[in-house]
Amino acid sequence: MFLEALKKLWMDSGYMALSWQSLTMILISGVLIYLAIAKKFEPLLLLPIAFGILLANLPLTGLTSGPMADGQPGGLLYYLYQGVKLGIYPSLIFLGIGAMTDFGPLIARPGNLIIGAGAQFGIAVAFVIAVALGFRPAEAASIGIIGGADGPTAIYLTTRLAPKLLAPISIAAYSYMALIPMIQPPIMRLLTTKKEREIVMKQTRHVSRLEKICFPIIVTIICVLLLPSVAPLIGMLMLGNLFRESGVAERLTDTVQNSLINIVTVFLGVTVGATADGTTFLKSATIKIILLGLVAFMFSTVGGLLIAKLMSVVTGGKINPLIGSAGVSAVPMAARVAQIEGQRAKPGNYLLMHAMGPNVAGVIGSAVAAGILLSLFGH
Repeated sequence: MFLEALKKLWMDSGYMALSWQSLTMILISGVLIYLAIAKKFEPLLLLPIAFGILLANLPLTGLTSGPMADGQPGGLLYYLYQGVKLGIYPSLIFLGIGAMTDFGPLIARPGNLIIGAGAQFGIAVAFVIAVALGFRPAEAASIGIIGGADGPTAIYLTTRLAPKLLAPISIAAYSYMALIPMIQPPIMRLLTTKKEREIVMKQTRHVSRLEKICFPIIVTIICVLLLPSVAPLIGMLMLGNLFRESGVAERLTDTVQNSLINIVTVFLGVTVGATADGTTFLKSATIKIILLGLVAFMFSTVGGLLIAKLMSVVTGGKINPLIGSAGVSAVPMAARVAQIEGQRAKPGNYLLMHAMGPNVAGVIGSAVAAGILLSLFGH
């Protein structure tokens, strides 16, 4: 009797249901956990994403299953995933980002908006290549948005246009954001001369408190009237910034940029990772998406650099082209890379605050690009 019970326990266990797909995804999860902890590759998101992959590929847990016909409730991750599916988590993360962002450098030099727009070039390049490779336009748009270097925006757009591709797109987006210090510098050195990298930029003008308060209100009105579909992202981004700049909502500012964004990040990461089920993830399309994501990222960097080089010529050498690489939306990592490369070319050259202008412009640019793609290819 005892042996029969042990046999039944073993036959009903997850070990008997393990497949090569499950084992492969568990291994991938382990690699991502290693990269997050040992290499510090976007650990705040990569760690929950990796653990979500692990949970989703342990058989028979029912964590990702929906409600049953017999009235049995769905799994925990199924319900948490509704925040991704309905666009709640990405919008709340934008609320926190807005509360942490100083748009002063962008307000002081509005031309940075052009760099932020140019740094979306990779989205168009990846879109064209993806269509040529056989992806549907909606899928190609979701793949292209990786070039915006904005994880929440990529997730928001993908859940609406190509939800089946959410796992590879989100993992690619956050992985390449973490790899910015490796991806961008060779491109920056290739497309700029040493003389250009040595350009010292003058300090920008002082931005008044009134300008900073008006900015989020004006941007919300202009962008949302132009692209109503982008209202959740732009609206929450600018609301968070208004909390910050108003000076009368310190408690709200502290909550959304700390407690709230941390909680949402955990839910977002785990549930996005849980979509990476081995049977759907381990396909040739996944490899194509990851490679296309790299193409998008590289060409977005190229686009920002070329626009900044043009601005440098037009202004008679007053703009250091390196800040163009910060036009991608990875705040503030891309700006730090521009700063490091500037100091490598000329020690003591301080580009960080100048690079923050294109960097925050890229946040707006990627959200606007997502709105355009959603308007063109959304149902």
